Amino acid sequence: MQIIYWLLIALMMVGIIGAVVPGIPGISLILVAVIIWGIVKGSFAAIEVPVIVTGVVLLIGTAVDFLAGYLGAKKAGASKWGQIGSFVGLLLGFFGLLPTLPVGGPLLGMLIGPLLGAIIGEFIYQRKLLVALKAGIGIFVGTLVGNVIQGILGITAVVIFVWTTWSQVFGT
Repeated sequence: MQIIYWLLIALMMVGIIGAVVPGIPGISLILVAVIIWGIVKGSFAAIEVPVIVTGVVLLIGTAVDFLAGYLGAKKAGASKWGQIGSFVGLLLGFFGLLPTLPVGGPLLGMLIGPLLGAIIGEFIYQRKLLVALKAGIGIFVGTLVGNVIQGILGITAVVIFVWTTWSQVFGT
């Protein structure tokens, strides 16, 4: 039972990383691990609090993800063109359609892609390089802040899971 518990904790750690790094499952992976523990224990009453907390964290994390990018764009004065460019840049970076990077590969592409996409989209719309740079940086910073907040939410969900289930495994 302890081996399964530690494997699920390791899966949750990947979920925390995924909450911060684009392209890796995040808080949803933590929720899956909590549900697997309920199946292993044969009782969902044993994980009632962690499931509720992780479900709420998933909803809040999703909202934060959208709001952080939006607020970063709004604060920097970005238009819809910058936001669309950021999304297209994310997709291009994720699928490796940006020029091959010597290090970092798709993960670095997912960080650089939205920034470049936002700058290009905003430049196409306004034809002002400084405005486009400001908008691109605003979207980029907003997205990074959102990812950090999601990471903190993921850590919170894992801590509550461990807090409520530790005695089930180790009896202390």
